[in-house]
Amino acid sequence: MSCFSCFSSHEKKSAKRTDGGRRGESLLTAPPQKEVATATAATVPQPRLAEVPKPKATPPPPEPRIQKDVNKDTGNKNIAAQTFTFRELAAATKNFRQECLIGEGGFGRVYKGKLEKTGQVAAVKQLDRNGLQGNREFLVEVLMLSLLHHENLVNLIGYCADGDQRLLVYEYMPLGSLEDHLLDLAPEQKEIDWFKRMKVALGAAKGLEYLHDKANPPVIYRDLKSSNILLDAEYNAKLSDFGLAKLGPTGDKPHVSSRVMGTYGYCAPEYQRTGQLTVKSDVYSFGVVLLELITGRRAIDTTRPTIEQNLVSWAEPIFKDPHRYPELADPLLGGDFPARGLNQAVAVAAMCLHEEPSVRPLISDVVTALSFLGTGPENGAAPVSLPSPTYDDQQTANEKGKLVNDQESAIERQRAVAEAMEWGQNAASRCGSNSSL
Repeated sequence: MSCFSCFSSHEKKSAKRTDGGRRGESLLTAPPQKEVATATAATVPQPRLAEVPKPKATPPPPEPRIQKDVNKDTGNKNIAAQTFTFRELAAATKNFRQECLIGEGGFGRVYKGKLEKTGQVAAVKQLDRNGLQGNREFLVEVLMLSLLHHENLVNLIGYCADGDQRLLVYEYMPLGSLEDHLLDLAPEQKEIDWFKRMKVALGAAKGLEYLHDKANPPVIYRDLKSSNILLDAEYNAKLSDFGLAKLGPTGDKPHVSSRVMGTYGYCAPEYQRTGQLTVKSDVYSFGVVLLELITGRRAIDTTRPTIEQNLVSWAEPIFKDPHRYPELADPLLGGDFPARGLNQAVAVAAMCLHEEPSVRPLISDVVTALSFLGTGPENGAAPVSLPSPTYDDQQTANEKGKLVNDQESAIERQRAVAEAMEWGQNAASRCGSNSSL
């Protein structure tokens, strides 16, 4: 079994040999002073004894700010992740049998297992040694999830770094990913209703809010998509897969520069063009996920007609006309959703997907906007049956909506006038004036 500290030291030396000028991107700390001195002595001539300067005491390196702030915000004592041997995880997953396989992607495979020591059911992600997620991403994920703790982030139980084996052990999420319930429905599987979809959206937004606003420095998730949002038995959403996460800008820096990484269809346009990454890049990705929840469509779907293959491009003309918002609703919902809730969700998605990042809302504003959309019909307005309207039906609905809006506007105007008159009368009496409005 390899301890994580030894593995980290090996990674630092390897990074020095292979990564060249990319050392600044790594979250690892600098090598110990002793090793540096030894390496220098091999190449620099030693001065005479009389010329040797008196060594200065080296202060200990400061504790990372992110660790202190996370502890302060969450009260978590930041217990280090457990280390597992490969043998232990093989036993937990019955030697990685096919029957235990619960997911697969470019990073490798995920198995359901039961840890012998504690009896806890867990998800074991075995990284493909030839896959997309390398040693650096493995280290980033372990470090990030060891430091960051929130109810909307998946909990990391431990890891294995035996030899060339790289495995991560997470809490088990019984409902799998959002993609499983929204985009990859089995023939007999029931679609998730409107309120569960909004609950998932709110949970994902709260996870991003924690990364952007509570972690210090902020963390840019960089790979938000439906397959990275996991669901527990109550449809509470948790963000997973932090291999591409990156510390955000600090001080006066408006962005961090990075290689363009992520998933096509979810990446913000300015990040794709320039490689400049901000928290607003995550807000754009969230807008894509919210649009998937509303429409039941994939971000990129090559099985659809050409004009509909890119979800955002297809939806943008509809954003400009609120009367067309019902066209965006997933047909599987059967019109069973609140009309006002649909309009609000579409409006939030449209703001998140704005071409200009400065115009997009902060994720904290998104959380506020979505906070009441995830409540069930017993806590809010009853859902309205809203089938796809014909042209005549749409005209009638538009006229009714205009009438309701006009009535509401008239009531608001009357209330404002009454309040103004009352204020004016009170002011006049205080000043002893006989004039009135």
